[in-house]
Order: sequence, then structure tokens, then C-alpha cells
Amino acid sequence: MSDQQHAFSTRAIHAGQEFDPTTGAVVPPVYFTSTFVQDGVGNFRGGYEYARGGNPTRDSLQELLASLEGGTHAFAFASGLAGEDALLRAVLKPGDHVVMGNDVYGGSHRLVSRIFVPWGVSLSTVDMSDLDAVRRAMRPDSTHMLWVETPSNPLMKITDIAALAEIGHAAGALVVVDNTFASPYLQRPLEFGADVVTHSTTKYLGGHSDVLGGAVVVNNEELAEKIRFLQFAAGAVPGPMDSWLTIRGIKTLAVRVERHSSNAMAIAEALVGHPKLDAVYYPGLPDHPGHELAARQMRAFGGMISFAVKGGATPAKELAESMTLFQLAESLGGVESLVCYPSEMTHASVKGTALEVPDNIVRLSVGIEDVADLLDDVLGALDRL
Repeated sequence: MSDQQHAFSTRAIHAGQEFDPTTGAVVPPVYFTSTFVQDGVGNFRGGYEYARGGNPTRDSLQELLASLEGGTHAFAFASGLAGEDALLRAVLKPGDHVVMGNDVYGGSHRLVSRIFVPWGVSLSTVDMSDLDAVRRAMRPDSTHMLWVETPSNPLMKITDIAALAEIGHAAGALVVVDNTFASPYLQRPLEFGADVVTHSTTKYLGGHSDVLGGAVVVNNEELAEKIRFLQFAAGAVPGPMDSWLTIRGIKTLAVRVERHSSNAMAIAEALVGHPKLDAVYYPGLPDHPGHELAARQMRAFGGMISFAVKGGATPAKELAESMTLFQLAESLGGVESLVCYPSEMTHASVKGTALEVPDNIVRLSVGIEDVADLLDDVLGALDRL
């Protein structure tokens, strides 16, 4: 039931999820097996040989992910970074150049700067909202990848995916969009000309803070074959239970993200002009620099908010540590609300670099609890500063 004529919410429930033909079970079984019996040497049943190479539960997840992003092939991994690593190795070789946004997820920057750069890849970071700066950063002879994250983490910058796709392709580069913050419900980068979409499926796709995973979605057969080989040969694959939990989370993605977005909008509006804040970063606010662009390329504005606390690091950390419903933890996109101090948590690995996050920034992952309770928690914590 992966037919693209069906609406997103329908595909989120049915793509790759045909009922079990043996029993009629509405929910397909989870295939807890490490190997598969062969009908003679080299004669595989359904193409399955060994679980690292393929598992029916993982295949169901991959079919679902491809459907939701509008790709031809999707590959599931044990984590978001495992997927990114496979993609980078599939595309790059020593001497190649990568251009990344200057406030991408710290783990993505760490992966390239501390593993691929010593291997011989060069890296430039640039403000992706400045198209002229991106053009200047491209090296037509060696830039093989343009890495985009929109909305960005944690400053919520919005990037024009279509414009960057044109810039990247003109330089001969593959255009990659990390779509973790938006999820395919809010934004589908392949429709705007991107070549690859990556996800930490741990976040909005899984949605319940109970499973780790990653995904890479592509539209190119040659690239798909390279990633498929690395998925098999390097083996950073999710287990069947991880795959099944992610599938279960995706079934409610649309309704969850609608609630995440409406709750975040209410909180962002309540924080605007607060005397203890210098700025609120949320693309749904009319004065956000990327508001109009976000309104064009996103269905809604998502559940992530960041804000700058007056007075610097001390009150910012105090605020993050004093909330109750917003629990102090890394990650995002779960049904429960989380608060994070990026400078020393998610982005600690980029302190002292051009990607360093200001030490007065606090990031909220707004959950789907009652919005009045969430407002009481945030505003009460601000009042106590």
C-alpha cells in the first residue's frame, strides 16, 4: 500500500505494512532471527540469507521511509550518525571537499571534522541562509557534497532547499538535507531538488524516546547501490525490534507533529518580549528571518524552540536545570518535553570552533502534553530566575 496517490497519514500507517498472509494479523510479525534457511545452496527464500544483509522487519521500515520522503530507496541504520557515515563513505574520497552549515548538529560536524578530515577530506562551514556565501564556499573541482540542515540545530535557521540544490548541482555536488527537525510530515527535501535526505529516526519518526536509529533516503540507483553495500559490509544495521518500534512510532507521526507544532507556537508566542530573554528563535514567529521561507517549504513550523537568556551562561543553565515538565536531557522529538543546554550538551564537541553555540542559548523540544502545563513550567522557571 505504498502508492503515492494516498495521503501522507494513510501511507504512514500502511506503506510496507501489509497484513500477515499466513494468519491475517493486521500488524506484521517481528522477525527475530539472525539467519534464514536456504532452499539449496544460494537459493534464498525471498532474497533473505543473513540478518545483517536483510530482515523483513527492517525492509518494512525502509519501504515506509522511502514512501514518506518520496524516495526510491531508503536505508535504515543503527543510529543517525551510522547512516551519515555510510553516506559519506559512499560519496567521498581523499581530496574531496564538503560544505556544511555553520550550526549543524554537533555530531555531524564531529563526524566529518574528526574522522573524515584526517582521512583527507576538507571541510568548510558557512551560513546556509546566505546564498552568496554558499556560492563562494563551493569549489567546482572538489566540492562533492553540500550538507544542509533546516531548521538548523539549535538556532532554527531556515535554508532555501531549492536554491541550495541549484547551487550545489551547478558545482557538481551532491545535496544532502538532514530532515530530522522537520520530519517528512512537515518537509520533503527531495521535492525541492535535494539528492539525499538523512534522519535520526530516534527523534520525531520514532517519537517516544525508546529507540535509536537512522535513515538515508535517495532517488538515485547508483548511489543506492553504494549505500546498500556499505550497510551490508559495515553492518551498522538496526535490529528487528528497533525497526518495529520505529514503524510503530511513524504510524502516529502526523498527529503527533501537529500537536508538537501547535504547542511550540503557543510557547514561542508567550516568550516573545519576555524581559529575561534577549531573543526567541522559532520559524513560526512572523519576525523570524526565515518565516516566509519556512511557510513555503514546511507544512507547519515544528516543535523546536531556542531562546537566548539575558545574563549569559549562569542564568541559562539555571533555567534549564529548574524546569520540571521539561526534563533536562539530550535528544528531541519525543512525546515528552525536553530542555537542553546546547553549549555543554548536544554541541559540546564544537566548543572553541566556528560552530560554537552561544552560552546563553537554551533549547526546548516541545512535547505533546497539555500546553497550559508546559507554559506554566517555562514561564514559572523564568519567573524564578
